[in-house]
Amino acid sequence: MHHRKLFLLAILTVAMLSVLRPVSAEVAINIGVPPTCPYGYFDYAPYNCAPYGYYGPEWFSGGVFIGVGPWFHGSQGFYGHVDNRFDPNHGYRGPLPEHGDRAFNHFHGNEIRDGRGHVGGGGHGGGHR
Repeated sequence: MHHRKLFLLAILTVAMLSVLRPVSAEVAINIGVPPTCPYGYFDYAPYNCAPYGYYGPEWFSGGVFIGVGPWFHGSQGFYGHVDNRFDPNHGYRGPLPEHGDRAFNHFHGNEIRDGRGHVGGGGHGGGHR
C-alpha cells in the first residue's frame, strides 16, 4: 500500500509539472518624454538643452532631432559628430538655445558620440551605419 501511494504521488507530481507553463514577466520603465529643445539636448543627466552648434547634421532626420540618452532613436552602430566646445563638461558657459531659433547650417564638429553617452574613436565617419 505504501508503494502505491508513492507511485500515485509520483504520477500526480509529473502531471502537475507537465501542466505548468512558464510565466513571462514584463517590466516597464517610464522615462517620461524627452526634453523639448530646438537643437537637441545633452546625452547625460539632467539632459539640459544643448546650445546652437553642439550637434552635427547627422543627429537630425528631416529636421527632427533623433534623440540621445534614454530617448535615442538612431540606428545600432550610429556615431555622430558634436562640437564639444559647446559642452558644459568641457567648460562651456555660454547661452542656451532659445525656442524658435533658426537652424544651424555651418557645423564644425570636433568629437564623435554614439547617442548613449560614449565618445567614439577615430575612423568613424558619422551618420548611420
